[in-house]
Amino acid sequence: MAMTSSSSEEGTTKEKKKQGLGWIEWLRGWFYVVYEMLFQRIMASHLQNPMPLPPINDLTCIVTGSTSGIGLEIARQLAQSGAHVIMAVRNLERAHELIQKWQNEWSGMGLPLNIEAMELNLLSLDSVVRFAEAYNARSGPLHVLINNAGIFSIGEPQRFSKDGYEEHLQVNHLAPALLSTLLLPSLLRGSPSRIVNVNSILHQIGFVDTEDMNVTSGKRKYSSLVGYSSSKLAQIMFNSVLHKRLPVESGISVLCVSPGVVQTNVARDLPKIVQTAYHLIPYFIFDVQEGSRSTLFAATDPQVPEYCEMLKTDDWPVGPFLSQDCRPANPSEESHHIQTQYEVWEKTLEMIGLPSDAVERLLEGEEVKCRYGVRQE
Repeated sequence: MAMTSSSSEEGTTKEKKKQGLGWIEWLRGWFYVVYEMLFQRIMASHLQNPMPLPPINDLTCIVTGSTSGIGLEIARQLAQSGAHVIMAVRNLERAHELIQKWQNEWSGMGLPLNIEAMELNLLSLDSVVRFAEAYNARSGPLHVLINNAGIFSIGEPQRFSKDGYEEHLQVNHLAPALLSTLLLPSLLRGSPSRIVNVNSILHQIGFVDTEDMNVTSGKRKYSSLVGYSSSKLAQIMFNSVLHKRLPVESGISVLCVSPGVVQTNVARDLPKIVQTAYHLIPYFIFDVQEGSRSTLFAATDPQVPEYCEMLKTDDWPVGPFLSQDCRPANPSEESHHIQTQYEVWEKTLEMIGLPSDAVERLLEGEEVKCRYGVRQE
């Protein structure tokens, strides 16, 4: 009888599984969003613009989404500071145009920029696998992977990739998770190395239901804001587990950064009061150069690995996170739910076609098969 009672209690617990943010959590999340919008320039007033970078001539960096926005600025500044930069992009023609433009502007100021472009379409997991295989085949080191590409399909109806996943989820979380995992052999060769994930303050209003990652069950009403914020929270949760599973001796640091509230068109999908603030106080909104600083800091500052190692040693429940002022920050309370972190980890690996022990096997030098990458587009 006792066993039956226990089973009944477990079933009741499962039925009471959290379905979304409570209204207090939701209000708190919006408070953080508005607070960052209003005070980010004051909090980051100690930073120089552009961000001065340490010597990085020996660094090889992959930057996704580097043909527009802060990704473009990140790639340009890294290249002009001496790094070997690989622009991982869908539009190769646009990337080559930018490279030519930057080379012309740089002419006479030193050695030609060491920058190239490789094709990567994050809306296709096949493309992600092929990119990773092509880069790993070079047998060279990778020192910094910057997962910058992301989408916010403002006001658009819910859309799905060819792989069957909601587009925000795939571009902002699943594809970067797959890319980060598959590039571990190259990151190991480049150790000490880093994975830098460009996140968002909007993760504060995100919620992840691992049984409804595509937001199709009807339990939550879909909007592009729901899709975007949830995907950013999923990224933090996944990387919290990756941070814990990467042994210190691997020399690979993984962290998320917030670029701040940067001048883009995303405000059109935000509540009216936030839209009004966006347009009335342009002084407080970062331009792309200012928005690139936290990512450049995370990618190059020599103290970042120490910060990551300290959190690992202290067994901190959530992975390293830097705010727009380049200081350590604590992501949302929701991101601290360890059980959900591991549920997101397992579900993500299942969705991207990797075994649950993929990280450990790749670090041991074993070959890991992914169910994507075989089919041709």
